[in-house]
Amino acid sequence: MKNFDKGTVVRTVLLFIALINQTLMMFGKGALPISEDQVNTLADTLYLVGSTVFTIITSIVAWYKNNYVTEKGKKQKEVLKQNGLTK
Repeated sequence: MKNFDKGTVVRTVLLFIALINQTLMMFGKGALPISEDQVNTLADTLYLVGSTVFTIITSIVAWYKNNYVTEKGKKQKEVLKQNGLTK
């Protein structure tokens, strides 16, 4: 997952809003009353949440892969120790 710039997030949010509005109009419903400020606030929030989730997931994966937390990892560490390849 790449970090998206604010413009990409805003365009994506606007696309989904346009699709929702179009679908509502097809079924005879009114369009969504959304202001530009609300779109920007939503885009900022989605960007922040997405970045936070990405950071959390990549941090957990990096921690898991760089530590000997599984049985296989503990065995690997022991072999490394026996061969003088680790502290």
